[in-house]
Amino acid sequence: MPPTLASLVHHSALKLTVRAGEDRLDVPVRWAHVSELADPVPYMEGGELLLMTALKLDAEDPEAMRRYVRRLAEAGVVGLGFAIGVNYEETPKALVDAAGEEGLPLLEVPRRTPFLAISKAVSAAIAADQYRAVTAGFAAQRELTRQAQTGGPEGLLAALAAQVDGWAALYDASGAVVATAPEWAGRRAARLTGDVERLRERPAPASSVVGGPENEDRVELHTIGTGRRPRAALAVGTAAALGTAERYAVHSAIALLTLTTERSRSLQAAEQRVGEAVLRMLLAGEPDHARTVAGSLYGGLLDAPFRMLVAERVPVSASASAALTRAESRAGVPAVDRPSAAALAAADTGGDPLAALADVMESAAARAGEAVLVVPEGERLVVLAADRGAAAAACGEYAAALETARAGAREKAPGGEEAELVVGLSAPAGPIAASSAYKQAEQALSVARRRGRVLVEHEQMAAGSVLPLLADDAVRAFADGMLRPLYEHDATGRGDLVASLRAWLSRHGQWDAAAADLGVHRHTLRYRMRRVEEILGRSLDDPDARMELWLALKATTTEPAPPAKP
Repeated sequence: MPPTLASLVHHSALKLTVRAGEDRLDVPVRWAHVSELADPVPYMEGGELLLMTALKLDAEDPEAMRRYVRRLAEAGVVGLGFAIGVNYEETPKALVDAAGEEGLPLLEVPRRTPFLAISKAVSAAIAADQYRAVTAGFAAQRELTRQAQTGGPEGLLAALAAQVDGWAALYDASGAVVATAPEWAGRRAARLTGDVERLRERPAPASSVVGGPENEDRVELHTIGTGRRPRAALAVGTAAALGTAERYAVHSAIALLTLTTERSRSLQAAEQRVGEAVLRMLLAGEPDHARTVAGSLYGGLLDAPFRMLVAERVPVSASASAALTRAESRAGVPAVDRPSAAALAAADTGGDPLAALADVMESAAARAGEAVLVVPEGERLVVLAADRGAAAAACGEYAAALETARAGAREKAPGGEEAELVVGLSAPAGPIAASSAYKQAEQALSVARRRGRVLVEHEQMAAGSVLPLLADDAVRAFADGMLRPLYEHDATGRGDLVASLRAWLSRHGQWDAAAADLGVHRHTLRYRMRRVEEILGRSLDDPDARMELWLALKATTTEPAPPAKP
């Protein structure tokens, strides 16, 4: 504990007497300062015991003393020491009354006690308190280190909570609570996820304080990690502000948690090389060799169905992407499920979206005790994640959150260019079919890029319609070019070849049914189809020609003219 006025009064060598403010002697003293100035406040910082003899003051003037004492109290001076036997034989009543009115402790200093003795006593007490704090800090550091080695992060949190006489919680990269100590602190920690997410948006290292006297506790939040994106966060809840020893314990915990959560660069690089080798072997059709190389690092992942994920960072026109999304919705493509609040918080559209995706999936896998293989490939990211596992689910939620954030950005700034993430996800596969899964993921990635979607699964491609794939400028240009001669013919008013072709193809070449749809005679329709063949130079008996014409009609952006009456 730092020195207080009470400890100075009880100091046997100082012989101090309390003249006012007896009920406020437990206030800590930051320093003892001597000043005979009429106004020493400009030279005070607060927390001092001011020593004086009233050399330049009329200590018997009640009004002057009230002004003097009030100014000291407002400046944060914790006590006033008045020496008798120098200018006054006893403490003036005006000074005693003024100190009593303001509640400022007034200590009478006998002539045989020099001010230097009081300053030395305060300095020695402060030094002793600091030594005790440093010693306690080192002891706490040893205990925290021992707990980190034997009990992991959970043991470290328990030791930290005991050191600060409060509670502690650890959050992962996505802002989710990983561990708390004691267990009852879980609810309090969960309420701070929003504050943790806001803290992670600031450059690391970062810290903040939430709560206060009106709340149930005061909580300090600190980021954990050495990179630009913190890998974790620590919350420490206490009833009051931390002392020096408690501060040492918190800083030690931050350092130890950083060592625990941040793998060394060389180890991380070595693990990444192993992952790259495992992936190459799987794609080369060597699953047995891949299992041998993976060992216990990824072995569990290769013993069950997994999903192959390929992600890219690509610049996409917001206006074009929005148009594709609207076309896709008209074509009946399923909408993205509404993301959870946690996924929305994790969706950081700034920075590197590939790194953010990797963080989200790795954090989810770590919480679930799953293995996940993440291999960066330049502007790409390849991931193997357990089918129906936490990492795959986190990828879906993250993609949904990005879709929501992207839609909001388009509404605010339509037509801008933005760096976006596109992801292709394969169907469930095993090690033997890894190469096929990779091709499926690439196909899904290509479709996601065309559709302006963040994530497309291979199953969606197989179960959905092929028509959304036609929403491409090159396809529409091809369709317009193929059908332009027919539109130009119709523009002359000599017939409606486009509508006739559309009706005939939709009726699979059935003349009577197509003619009835158009409201014309079947001979008229036959004549029109011959004109189509003549103008296009292609035979409608050719199935390839019929297929291309049908797709062109579906993809074209030009509206057909109304049917001509016979």
